[in-house]
Amino acid sequence: MLAIIVLAPLIGALINGLLYASGISKKLTSKPDNKEVISYIACGAILISALLSTYLFINLIKSDPDSRLIVSEFFTWIPSGEMNIKFELLFDTLSAVMAMVVCWVGFLIHVYSIGYMHHDKSYARYFTYLNIFIFFMLMLVLGNNFLMMFVGWEGVGLASYLLIGFWYEDSLKAYAGRKAFIVNRIGDFGFILGIFLIFTVFGSLNYQDVFSKLADPVFAGGISVSIITAIALLLFVGAVGKSAQFPLYVWLPDAMAGPTAVSALIHAATMVTAGVYMVSRCSMIFNMSPIALNVILAVASLTAFLAATIALTQNDIKKVLAYSTVSQLGYMFMAAGVGAYMFAIFHVVTHAFFKALLFLGSGSVIHAMSDDQDIRNMGGLRKMIPTTAITFLIGTLAISGFPLLSGFFSKDEILASVYNSGNTFFWIIGCITAVFTAYYMTRLYILTFEGSPRMSTEVKKNIHESPRSMTIPLIVLAILSVIGGLIGVPHFMSEGVGLSHFPNLIEEFLASSVSMLPHEAPHGSGFHLGHWALVFISIGAAFLGILIAIIQFMVIPNVLSKKVEKGNIIKGLYKGSLNKWYVDEIYNDIFVEPFNDFSRQFSNFDKSVVDGALNGLSDSVKNLSRKMSSFQSGLTRYYAVAMVCGVILIVAVLVF
Repeated sequence: MLAIIVLAPLIGALINGLLYASGISKKLTSKPDNKEVISYIACGAILISALLSTYLFINLIKSDPDSRLIVSEFFTWIPSGEMNIKFELLFDTLSAVMAMVVCWVGFLIHVYSIGYMHHDKSYARYFTYLNIFIFFMLMLVLGNNFLMMFVGWEGVGLASYLLIGFWYEDSLKAYAGRKAFIVNRIGDFGFILGIFLIFTVFGSLNYQDVFSKLADPVFAGGISVSIITAIALLLFVGAVGKSAQFPLYVWLPDAMAGPTAVSALIHAATMVTAGVYMVSRCSMIFNMSPIALNVILAVASLTAFLAATIALTQNDIKKVLAYSTVSQLGYMFMAAGVGAYMFAIFHVVTHAFFKALLFLGSGSVIHAMSDDQDIRNMGGLRKMIPTTAITFLIGTLAISGFPLLSGFFSKDEILASVYNSGNTFFWIIGCITAVFTAYYMTRLYILTFEGSPRMSTEVKKNIHESPRSMTIPLIVLAILSVIGGLIGVPHFMSEGVGLSHFPNLIEEFLASSVSMLPHEAPHGSGFHLGHWALVFISIGAAFLGILIAIIQFMVIPNVLSKKVEKGNIIKGLYKGSLNKWYVDEIYNDIFVEPFNDFSRQFSNFDKSVVDGALNGLSDSVKNLSRKMSSFQSGLTRYYAVAMVCGVILIVAVLVF
């Protein structure tokens, strides 16, 4: 079953890829009804993986907590000296949760794409890339060693490049794809160095071998803390690139160049959460390095705060959601930085629900607005596309941390874990970021769906609700955004508000796969703020951000714009946020342009020196050949004389 889960998307990609390459897909897509064949193949492949992963997930839940592990060995992949890497698939509690999220959210995005990409000329190529993406993501999640994880890691990078630059005829979209690919390579370089170091220290890349040796006090005691720290930091460099943390987050907002369904796939539950999964999988390594954990916490807090400040002023509906994703990923790594890995994974799950909903909802808005993405040109859409508006509102409230919705539970667990670990400063940053999150998401909803319409008359006449293939996934994700958090209700809260039927299943289920730091305190123990105080602060942060946005954009609109014009400080902050704090420009001046100048200079050196030397050598050989050819007169007597002279010369040399 594990093999089928992984291979089904690959088979779907091969079938649709062959149809596209052979030109048969053009005949199929020439008639709209025939496109169903391609979509059935692509969606059916993902559905098979989703159903089988669900079946194994249920069996895992029913099994004994001490034996929740399925390992399937297929063949020896790399037998080379001490390196004996097997092609094995692992299905434990951690990979089960990730596989479920990847398959089901991926399936909903595939279904949504049927309507969204219906008129695209490269329909088969698009679904081929989607299936390839899911295949590599499942390889990353289900592989049972670091090398298989790396293959999936690089594979999703390749697939994201193909999907982000899907409309490659547009130079800006092609550039966005290249940018994502190159920036990810920087992080991947650190990741593979970490894998090399793991093999050097442990002599194996298999998870069970590495983690069992770490669990052995004798073996673990012989490893210096500096080596463990180096491994942890190198692995985290890979996570920084893949999961868009500072300073390598710049590729993710530009990834909006791809189709909106691709944005949902990359930003919601799959590629960007790979780093969180990897760090959680390697929790035993990170727990042995306090330095690495402190670095993760600091980088994550900075990323969450910085991205939230940029999202405050963006006017592109997808850019707001992109920076929101960067910020939410920061929350996940904040949890990992204090050892609360299961809460990081919990937020991965809830984030998959509401962020996929928000991105697909934005696609529905863009579809209705005739491809206009500027929220300044929207407004009043709630009455025109009500299903999209209602589901988008649910996603907005969920990510804002509105009580009892999915984002509320996971974000509260993260903030409480940071506070209880003694990192009060970073907890304050997390709370401020929560206010910003509620503010910019409420702003996005109000400017898009409320107020009077600001679009042109021509666009307004064509506004209509999306087809069912697009709205049904929105409704399903909205329901999950409402009830999804119930799988992680804290124990104290379930008893206090009558949710005893919803224990913290995430904590109970993942305890066997991810370890918690020994010094991590439970909610409110030993600190001046109790667990309910932390909950109310979290709720207050959400309501404060929502209230400020409502007052600013509905009660007293245009007040901010007047203050921006009058105040230099506010104007400077607003301009800096609007221009993304000029990070891209700084990178361009420090790294991109100098590298381009070096490349141009090296190109001149290559043309003048390297090519000149080779061309000169070839010209010399040609000239020598022409001169030598003059001796080839074709007359036999000349050849006879030359042979006699040669014999005489040889004899003379031998004699004298």
